[in-house]
Amino acid sequence: MTEQGSTERVSWDRNVLLVDHRLPVARPGWQLEEADAAGVRAHRELRRRAFVEEQGLFAGTDLDDTDADARAVVLVARGSDGAVLGGVRLAPADPGAADVGWWTGSRLVVAPGSAPGIGPALVAAACARAEQAGALRFDATVQDRYAGMFARLGWASTGATVIAGRPHTAMTWPIGRLAALARATKAPLGGLLAGLHLGGAGFVGDDGAPVPGTDVVAACDAILPSMVERDPEWAGWCGVLVNVNDLSAMGAAPLGLLDSIGARDASFAARVVAGLRAGSQAWGVPVLGGHTQLGVPAALSVTALGRTDRPVPASGGRPGQRVRLTADLGGGWRPGATGRQWDSTTGRTTAELQLMGSVVARTAPAAAKDVSMAGLVGTLGMLAEASGCGAVLDVAAVPRPDAATVGDWFTCFPGSAFLTTDDAHRAVAPAGPATTATCGELVPGSGVQLRWPDGSTTPALTGPVTGLGASRTPEENP
Repeated sequence: MTEQGSTERVSWDRNVLLVDHRLPVARPGWQLEEADAAGVRAHRELRRRAFVEEQGLFAGTDLDDTDADARAVVLVARGSDGAVLGGVRLAPADPGAADVGWWTGSRLVVAPGSAPGIGPALVAAACARAEQAGALRFDATVQDRYAGMFARLGWASTGATVIAGRPHTAMTWPIGRLAALARATKAPLGGLLAGLHLGGAGFVGDDGAPVPGTDVVAACDAILPSMVERDPEWAGWCGVLVNVNDLSAMGAAPLGLLDSIGARDASFAARVVAGLRAGSQAWGVPVLGGHTQLGVPAALSVTALGRTDRPVPASGGRPGQRVRLTADLGGGWRPGATGRQWDSTTGRTTAELQLMGSVVARTAPAAAKDVSMAGLVGTLGMLAEASGCGAVLDVAAVPRPDAATVGDWFTCFPGSAFLTTDDAHRAVAPAGPATTATCGELVPGSGVQLRWPDGSTTPALTGPVTGLGASRTPEENP
């Protein structure tokens, strides 16, 4: 308490809520950047001094095949005077092979007497750069004395080794891109949809739903409002594409479409309809009707009806079955959606689109799903979940366009792509311009593992994707 009328003294210099904006923010006397040719040479000189002269880890030179790999990236820390104070190298794990999304970091070095913090900053920057390059696995082998620093930065130890008589620790940076996508797009479904019919026994979690008592399959998809607003013609096209894919994944021949459009005015609605019309004509599937609302934010949903007397479920997979991907690798990234939306369909003829779309019906596999917003790995996880098992995906065996990194291809919407599972001796029917490859198998357990060229596996999804659980056929129900 203070006396009435007196002023209580406040220690402003200790009040952590106040910042004196007149003072410049303190910055380190160095900055990180991707090295140019001169920076690469300076990094190599630092390496030579540290690893050859001082530590004796190498005789004569520490240069190797990775230095000759044009894909290798060097990150350096430059002082305020332009001098290179440290650096690190990262590149695909096998310099002589295709990039399969497995990268390694190496040759981390900091000049003696440099300011603290450069080493950890280089490591963190290397992790970010590897993920930018599409890596889904990023490894490093570090001297034991530095293993603690890597662990504090989030790296995990995978084993011990010895290099040039010195103890080293093999470490890996956990890349959570695949799990994050599945979590963001599909994880809430189990709780949200509890108690609904969802296609009935044997078809829970499928792309479409068999209508009870008929040979009709119904599917429905909504296009992201931001996508409708940004690219209305493409949104209309995709409204057809994703619904035809859903029917195709169940082996159903499409009969027709219904649309529901929201738009700020008739002019904007016309652009969405133009995309729908183009898609309808391309696949030869009529738009039967729908609803249009003007004076509202952009929105689009499309319902599709198809027919088959033998719908293919996602729940038909069993451990031991082979996983196959049939994907159209033609086309390229949709402008403005690089890394997210692959457009292989706008350049195809009606005959090509229909041939690819009928591949599941002509193959009649045990299980199938089309690859959609959860990406390749998330979709495989949903198929495995519905089938009550897990899956292993051979990363190097997955068909992929040259223009797409592994990380982007495994997480994007790929246009036209179907996952099927069946016994090894059962082949996938020809799919025109699409490419088919066996790239994994279903296994006991849950989730999805990635298998790499060295035979090791890493977790991609550690458990169920949707929480909807395994789907059971009537014969399997108690």
